Amino acid sequence: MNRTESGARGGGATPYRFDDIVVDPAAHSLLRAGVPQPVEPKAFAVLLALLQHPGELIGRDDLLDLVWGHRHVTPGVLTRVIAQLRHALGDDPQQPRYIQTRHALGYSFIGQLQDDTDTGTPPAPASDRTGVDVVPATGLQMAPPELPTSRHVQVGSPRQGRTDLESTWSAPESTPAHGQGIERRWKQRPWLVLAVLLSCALVTWAVIQRVTAPLPRLAASIAVMPFTSLSSDRNDDYFAEGLAEEMRDALAGVKGLKVAAPLSSDARNGAADAKALGARLGVATILDASVRREGSRVRITARLSDTATGFTLWSHTYDRELSGIFTTQSEIASEVVHALLGAIPGESDALAKRLTPTRSAAAFDIYLQGLDLLHHDTSSDTADKAIERFSQALKQDSGFAKAQAGICRAEIWRLESKHSAEAFGNAKLACQRAAQMDPSLPEVDLAMGDLYRIAGDSERALQYFRKSMRAPDMRVRAHIGAAIVYAGRGQHDLSVQEFQQALQLSPNDPIVLGQLGYQQYLDGNLPQAVISLREAVKLRPGNAYLWDTLGGLYVEAGNNADAEQAMLHSIAIEPTSSTLSNLGLLKYQAGDYAAAVDLQRQAIALDPQDFEIWGNLGGALRADPRASAADVHKAYEQAAVRAEAYLRVQPDSARAVALLGLYRVVLGDTASARMLVKRAESLPGQPGEVALVNAETLALLGDIEPARQRLATARAAGIADTVIATNLTFRRLGLLSAPGTASKSVGAEPPVPRESKGHPPGG
Repeated sequence: MNRTESGARGGGATPYRFDDIVVDPAAHSLLRAGVPQPVEPKAFAVLLALLQHPGELIGRDDLLDLVWGHRHVTPGVLTRVIAQLRHALGDDPQQPRYIQTRHALGYSFIGQLQDDTDTGTPPAPASDRTGVDVVPATGLQMAPPELPTSRHVQVGSPRQGRTDLESTWSAPESTPAHGQGIERRWKQRPWLVLAVLLSCALVTWAVIQRVTAPLPRLAASIAVMPFTSLSSDRNDDYFAEGLAEEMRDALAGVKGLKVAAPLSSDARNGAADAKALGARLGVATILDASVRREGSRVRITARLSDTATGFTLWSHTYDRELSGIFTTQSEIASEVVHALLGAIPGESDALAKRLTPTRSAAAFDIYLQGLDLLHHDTSSDTADKAIERFSQALKQDSGFAKAQAGICRAEIWRLESKHSAEAFGNAKLACQRAAQMDPSLPEVDLAMGDLYRIAGDSERALQYFRKSMRAPDMRVRAHIGAAIVYAGRGQHDLSVQEFQQALQLSPNDPIVLGQLGYQQYLDGNLPQAVISLREAVKLRPGNAYLWDTLGGLYVEAGNNADAEQAMLHSIAIEPTSSTLSNLGLLKYQAGDYAAAVDLQRQAIALDPQDFEIWGNLGGALRADPRASAADVHKAYEQAAVRAEAYLRVQPDSARAVALLGLYRVVLGDTASARMLVKRAESLPGQPGEVALVNAETLALLGDIEPARQRLATARAAGIADTVIATNLTFRRLGLLSAPGTASKSVGAEPPVPRESKGHPPGG
């Protein structure tokens, strides 16, 4: 096979030489300073096409036709190949020496080729070294890259002018009869000649395909890694991380480009290089960047890497004013899209719009601070601090829809973690405002999904969660939201599928595992819930909420020793109202009522809106002989008022309904208590917890046998015997002994406080 070329060079398979680079078509090799450079076969074919026409512009479509046949290939494939060639040649795309890009047109080789004709052997002008005539090229032509020729062991000398292939397969020119006999046998069996020739052709075709076939390539796809902060301020990580999140979601809007969901920091461990990350995420490229912010300037160095080879496809450093951050982000995104998909009319403007969420760079910075708090902070006032940041951003830009959506999500977190009834109204107002500002934002869709989930409108919640999944950074949270919706509807198989998809997108994510464990607890699967939370705290040992939730689950399992250790660990990280109240429950079970009262009061000081903590305080006060009846009544009254407000927002919370029934019977409202027992049992969710609370309410009402039946249900649902045995009401009324042995009067003992098992982890 011969290389056909035009211009100054004659035919032949002699290597191309320029500077310290040697490109050998016959050996299919590229050397730079004597060092072999790995190049894919298709990239090598493109290089030969450019070398055969030095100085000439070769159109993108022409190259795609020549090398790929233009079948099912996007222009981005050619862009990637050019980037690989530049890396192999050591060519700077900003100041090229060898390959010049003519934007939207094509490429040309602009290097200075060395002439090999001064070696003393003049080239044959009309024929190549095999004696076969060469037709002068009149247009752009490109033969497949030559295969390395094999060396054959021959008997005798071949005729002058024969090729190696001829001398191997032709009969020698010897005159002995033996040779003539062979020739006659060939002529007598023409079918055998055809069979041999066909076999040779098939073998040759297979070898060519093996050498020139491209490596398996993924479709245009990318993973945007968290950007690295190089700023002198060690607390500036949120800014770099926020830029990466915005970039990821903006690229996800490009048609034809697959964008991977972000990996958690725990899941990224052990997969730092481009090849490993590409294999793990199933993407063709990786975008990473470093960000240095100093005063009013920002310096971003971005790099796009090929996951198949580890090569850098494109890199650039931007040193700009901080006020131009949106323009800088847009330029990076446009370069990435051009490298992967080629020029797409109108896409640069669309990217610029998506990467300019506000007209104020100051508002954007404050918004990123709030987002960082919502995602990573584990302090008891996280939601309040995040809402403050989002509100400050809105003061800078009153039309900043993402900041409004942030307030909505933070208020929903307050509602769920602190049972704050007023948070629902605030969340509803913020979500409505965000939707009016920009209903197309996935952040708004995610917030609306959570809002409708809380409101009990499962169909609308699922609709918004599905819409938000178009943004990579929303997908994991959207799957978790959908899982909770399905669990609330009793569709546990679908709930499990949603959690599994969340874990596939973000493997070993402690927040996902924590959410999964909490839902498993709500579904009555306590053993599996403990396993999930153990794994979560192992992955994120510095998260107070995860330790708190694990401690609450240990209490349910009757493992009070491990429960106390987990709670103390949580308090050492950050004393939260939930953890202090749970620890108070343990002190109550141990008979240390004074310590229980003190811990419940500390919890209320941190969160005075949580009705469960007020109920726990009431139970501890009734058990403490030093407490007054007025203090007991006040605690239960505060619990009942707050529980009623919470149920106006969350009317389907079976456990909240059951607890309100318990508060009512202690306050003397027996009619309401009986009604609430029935209502709680008609609602789905937490069957063991509901049965346990209702057993206590019925016992205080004097309905001993129905109370026994509820205790049996609680035990069957996995409630630990230690939880039941330490309940003074059950002990005093004889519910722990055989039927008929009760000796105490109704209402002789106060109810034991029951606290929630932490909160759904994460924000």
